Amino acid sequence: MFTGIVEELGEVTAVEKLGDSSRFRLRGPVVTEGAQHGDSIAVNGVCLTVVEHEGDEFTADVMAETLKRSSLGVLDVGSRVNLERPTAVGARLGGHIVQGHVDGTGTVLERRPSENWELVTLSLPADLSRYVVEKGSITVDGISLTVVEAGQDRFSVSLIPTTLALTTLGIKQPGDPVNLEVDVIAKYVERLLAGQEAGR
Repeated sequence: MFTGIVEELGEVTAVEKLGDSSRFRLRGPVVTEGAQHGDSIAVNGVCLTVVEHEGDEFTADVMAETLKRSSLGVLDVGSRVNLERPTAVGARLGGHIVQGHVDGTGTVLERRPSENWELVTLSLPADLSRYVVEKGSITVDGISLTVVEAGQDRFSVSLIPTTLALTTLGIKQPGDPVNLEVDVIAKYVERLLAGQEAGR
């Protein structure tokens, strides 16, 4: 489990296309400290497994399903990525419960800068809109954010200077894709209520 609090802005150093999958090598001095084969690291909100680890770089395989459901397929050498290690049991939950299981992708629609913060509007797939509510939580490229406004096909978030400086949302431009993970609690509640209705 992750919390959506990005630990560092990493970089893709190599991409190897393997037919219906890809192998990425990524640099991240913070997240690779003490990393071992089989560990999980979230890359732009996608939970990946460490295959190899050397120095401040690690390698991870990305399967076809992940490439289809996420924006990892557009990454290339030099791309910046948000990195986070799983939260430790007993640690503070700084953001919200993030599984690293991307529900879909959106795109940056608009950026409206202010003096000390920025309002960013992103597109929202129709099948995810019911899970996104005003003042609720959503994960964008692995970043735990609070929804400012929620519509049927878009939502907006406010970004503080720290988020702008230390994550990919500081450099994403209109048209750029982002990974979205909705609040898993909302999905469980929907499933439970659907079961109650079916039982009546």
